[in-house]
Amino acid sequence: MHVGVAGRNAAGKSRVVEYLERRSFFSASLSDAIREDLRAEGLEPTRDVMIERGRALRSAYGPAVLAQRIERLLPAGRNCVIDSIRHPAEVEELRRAAGFKLLWIEASPEVRFERSRSRARPGDAESLAAFLAQEERELGSDDDAAQQLLRVADLADETLTNDGSLAELESQVERFVADNLFFEQRPPWDEYFMNIAHAAATRSNCVKRKVGAIVVVDRRIVSTGYNGTPRGTRNCNEGGCPRCAGAAQSGARLDECLCSHAEENAITQAAYHGVAVRGGAIYSTLSPCLTCAKMIINAGIEEVVFDAAYGMEEVVSQLFTQAGVKLRRRGADSDAPAPPESSG
Repeated sequence: MHVGVAGRNAAGKSRVVEYLERRSFFSASLSDAIREDLRAEGLEPTRDVMIERGRALRSAYGPAVLAQRIERLLPAGRNCVIDSIRHPAEVEELRRAAGFKLLWIEASPEVRFERSRSRARPGDAESLAAFLAQEERELGSDDDAAQQLLRVADLADETLTNDGSLAELESQVERFVADNLFFEQRPPWDEYFMNIAHAAATRSNCVKRKVGAIVVVDRRIVSTGYNGTPRGTRNCNEGGCPRCAGAAQSGARLDECLCSHAEENAITQAAYHGVAVRGGAIYSTLSPCLTCAKMIINAGIEEVVFDAAYGMEEVVSQLFTQAGVKLRRRGADSDAPAPPESSG
């Protein structure tokens, strides 16, 4: 779960962040991206300087630049809280993460001004009138690179009012977390295994196309493979395959290709290490060719799941049907509970 925290000056955003930090949320602030930029130039991060530098960064690199920079720092697999969100493009960027919720923290001007005075940060206003005038330029502007707080407020999933005590605010946050913090359903087996096949593809040394495959038996991955030149020979991306190096057209000069296919490598790797694949399933990021289809059948694999179709001839499908091997594209027959289990 990623929680965005936004609000007007001194509304209590930092208190919400602190509460979530105590509950093991990783915290990050879009303002940190601005501070880092100022630090590189040796500039003091006063409020006015921060506002102007944020505007300049959005103008130069796009309105979502601060969110994009901070997203790189967010750890995978953890709940995160992100504050200092001041532009709708930042919200849109952060919503790309599953489970993102935006909290808007609201408080009356008088309460916020008193909080501002008590914390005495450099550049804070000395009177309520000056305080309101100072925040006026944060609320909205014709300049799309400037802060657009009112537009951010319109995008909030929930608004918390913080005119009372800290305990009252924390009670609201606790309720919000209880209502929204949930564990998303785990990905189905097809998605899980295919994602791993795509990860295997990143190891490919083929300059034409990166393909990955994994063999699964009893819901266990027993072998992985990716396309590339044979063991001990020069890699394809080093000029080892004359067909790929020659930029041959798709489907042409196949007799010159020295690269082994991902399915082929997954099966031969299992044989190399003495691992049985009989009764299992093979997940491949690309549909198999005729040669790989014959190898899959003879290896005793019972199901083939592929992600993208690429020049699969009708004879491959017919061959699998004749051999009793199930062939399907990921997402088809998605009600299938799991890959086939080995009969022994």
